[in-house]
Amino acid sequence: MVDMCEHEDSQRSHCYHRTVSPALDSVDHLVEVLADSHEPGQLRAKALAYRLRRLAHWLETEIKRELAALGIELWELELLACLIRSTPDRQLSAGQLAAELQLTSGAVTNRVGRLERLGWVTRDFAPTDRRSVLVTLTEAGAQRAYDVFAAKTGIESALLSGITAARQDRLNNDLRALLLTMETLKGDGSR
Repeated sequence: MVDMCEHEDSQRSHCYHRTVSPALDSVDHLVEVLADSHEPGQLRAKALAYRLRRLAHWLETEIKRELAALGIELWELELLACLIRSTPDRQLSAGQLAAELQLTSGAVTNRVGRLERLGWVTRDFAPTDRRSVLVTLTEAGAQRAYDVFAAKTGIESALLSGITAARQDRLNNDLRALLLTMETLKGDGSR
């Protein structure tokens, strides 16, 4: 373990520790700079938040790059996937899509319009409430999504192949616990 508050004048009773690895990542360097001005618990949270943001950005950037070569954007695939999961009708209201995708209603309207022009979804008024718009996946949209799912899964597997299956399982469990905590605090039970 490396003690991030090993200083001759340190008065701290608890320290931020990191497991020694062959190399330091960019976040370790940031934490070293911040060690004198933050408490160990703050450093731990900051290091985790930095790593989560950097990894999420890196993964999204790489997936978008690979999907662009296939002629589809990540948001298009995510919207199609939401509709595929909404069995048996493959249909959601615009409001449900906004909640699932964590978007504003205006953003959903724009995105659905684009996919409708491609023939991947249709929009209709809900029969019971003309103020509500239902978005339905077309066969062409489903086929396009299924064509790309395998490629996206391959990209994700390749990007994460640098860590063992056991470590991936441990990360999944830890991140699930964190996400459940945040969803509970936010009151977001969406699945």
